[in-house]
Amino acid sequence: MVRRGAQALGPPILLLCLDLNVRTPACVVLFLSMVPAVAADSSVLLDAMTQELQRNFSVLQQKADPAPYYLAYEVTEQEAYAVSASLGALAGTGHSRDRRLDVCVRVGSPKLDNYHRVRGQRGRFTSGALLSLDDNADALKRRIWLETDRAYRAAAERLIQIRTNTQVNVAEEDPSDDFSHEEAAVRVEAAPVVRFAAQEWAARARKWSARFRGYPGVLTAQVSVTAQSDTRYFVNTEGSRLEHGRGYARIVISAEGKAEDGMDLATYESFEATAPEGLPDDRTVMAAVDRVAEDLTGLLHAPVAEPFVGPAIFSGRAAGVFFHEIFGHRVEGHRQKDITEGQTFTRSVGSKVLPEFLSVVFDPTRRKAADLDLNGWYDYDDEGAPARLVRVVENGTLKTFLMSRSPIRGFDHSNGHGRRQPGAEVVSRQSNLLVESSRAVSQARLREMLIEEIKRQGKPYGLYFQEVTGGFTNTGRGGIQAFKVLPLVVYRVYADGRKDELVRGVDIVGTPLASFAKILATSDRAEVFNGYCGAESGSVPVAAVSPALLVSEIEIEKKSKAQDRPPLLPPPTDSGAGE
Repeated sequence: MVRRGAQALGPPILLLCLDLNVRTPACVVLFLSMVPAVAADSSVLLDAMTQELQRNFSVLQQKADPAPYYLAYEVTEQEAYAVSASLGALAGTGHSRDRRLDVCVRVGSPKLDNYHRVRGQRGRFTSGALLSLDDNADALKRRIWLETDRAYRAAAERLIQIRTNTQVNVAEEDPSDDFSHEEAAVRVEAAPVVRFAAQEWAARARKWSARFRGYPGVLTAQVSVTAQSDTRYFVNTEGSRLEHGRGYARIVISAEGKAEDGMDLATYESFEATAPEGLPDDRTVMAAVDRVAEDLTGLLHAPVAEPFVGPAIFSGRAAGVFFHEIFGHRVEGHRQKDITEGQTFTRSVGSKVLPEFLSVVFDPTRRKAADLDLNGWYDYDDEGAPARLVRVVENGTLKTFLMSRSPIRGFDHSNGHGRRQPGAEVVSRQSNLLVESSRAVSQARLREMLIEEIKRQGKPYGLYFQEVTGGFTNTGRGGIQAFKVLPLVVYRVYADGRKDELVRGVDIVGTPLASFAKILATSDRAEVFNGYCGAESGSVPVAAVSPALLVSEIEIEKKSKAQDRPPLLPPPTDSGAGE
């Protein structure tokens, strides 16, 4: 199974895996502010969910065979606004709002139920059904009732299949239960309300994007601004009752061009915040537009990189994606139990899996790092478990895994990492990944160490990965245990004092265990990469925080490229360039 990972961390124009605007309209940007709502009384929606939960569960327990032992409802309400502009002209605006219902019905027992994995497959019972936007209790209850009936029928049918499979298949390697008992959580707190001034944001986006007209190598460019609120309502038969949420705002700056040999090139930069007022001012954004355009201009004339193995430095942002892809997905708990997975670290608890000077923490309770808002925070996961800090690796030693309510051998309870996109089933997923180092040196010293390593190995040069757009990894047992990270801006670093040389057409490839052993040191300054990660349970917001990494060896390969040449006709004259 090919996993899509931090690609969700890249710009929408480049990444297949994680569309950064996955839960917002394709071209949305508006001026808005997130106004925290005061602590609210129970809402009509939450009350309707609670009442229907109690009624449906009671009836099913009395009349259904097999009877359910657990029932939960989660409703995700999202409202989003967006604006985008291209080369000084408004490209689009949008507004969306919806409510989606996810139903979890468990029949059988926590030891063996309808969610039991059979040869790597897991049943799907929820549908992410649309609910009425009106707080009409009767309409809400009717939809919840119908979805519960549908989900129960599917659950009961699959439990029969699972019980049959246990009679004819060999014993499982991990006989852990299918579901864990957790304490009930109760909290009712309304999410921030989205307020916006579309014309104001549209004017700013036009002005920012017009700057690209002063760069002749830019074929297309876009500046988009998006903002949304995300409110989760959750009830279950254990007594949990939750209403909570978060806000999110983002500016994405992207540009595309084509080299003379037909290679398509793109650069981008983004800014994220929990609310629009946290986004940067005009001067900061305009400087970012210039950087994106200048990087693209440089790439158009840069030489194509050749396949190479040698020492390199990953910037903090690039290192964050590196860890998200090659490490983070392999410590998600459900992969340790699935026999179709490679199970890289399943038997490694208590063993060294990283250099001793490195620790890795996942902390969805943390909202900021390096003075930036983090995208991977939340208060409760999608099974109603409180978010909590999880120290997965301490001083190189693996301590635990990211856990949902699906137990694995040695780990019987959730640690608040059961996550999903509406309409998907929950699995264990990453949140805010933070890399900590006890072998940290200054940026200048890290570069000196790279040059020393180039000389020691007798290599013609080393590499510096400045910006990446994302990546993906294969964790399945049936495929190659490999990863690929997709850089945007890469330099050759020479040991003889020559100026660093920008190169293009590079993909980073490798295998995880070999790559971990090559890490030599880190810088003393962390950087943040925000984005969305796509996997079995859909697209979820994540962040990766890491210092720069020095590795003794990394492999790059040539990126695929198109065959068509740049436009034959010159661009129209533009008297307003750079306005």
